[in-house]
Amino acid sequence: MRDKAAPYASPYVTGVGIGVVLLLAFVLMGRGLGASGAFSSVVAAALNTTAPSHAAGNAFYTGYLSDGATNPLKDWLVLEIIGVVIGGLASGLLAGRMRWTTERGTGITDRRRLVNAFAGGTAMGVGAKLARGCTSGLGLTGGATLSVGSWLFIIAAFVGAYAAAPLLRRAWR
Repeated sequence: MRDKAAPYASPYVTGVGIGVVLLLAFVLMGRGLGASGAFSSVVAAALNTTAPSHAAGNAFYTGYLSDGATNPLKDWLVLEIIGVVIGGLASGLLAGRMRWTTERGTGITDRRRLVNAFAGGTAMGVGAKLARGCTSGLGLTGGATLSVGSWLFIIAAFVGAYAAAPLLRRAWR
């Protein structure tokens, strides 16, 4: 590991990189990026293994188990998420940013920060399933295809974030 952390990547270069990856996903896979489908594939495969009659009788799960794809590693979105984890670890190692820490402000404890992060992640996961897609699917893929609903989501997400920021700011001071 390096003694000094490397500077963060340029958001412009990173944005172009995400755009190239999204374009390649459309060209090579025939669809855009997303994350929540990967988790649904894993859950459907696990349910099919433990309770196959229940999985077969549920339209949600059979949609993920069509064509006999009961192995979640046959779903490219699962491989995408594995790649995201590996890429994140590699990036942290190469930049010298790997350490066991909790990023937080002085106005909040480690425990409260982790509880908030878990609660927020859970809310996002439930919201992704209710909306039938996650923020990456809506924001990146839907935005790239000029979907009106996706653009309304992006606007609403930014408005909501700016509205919530003053309420959460004191935790980061």
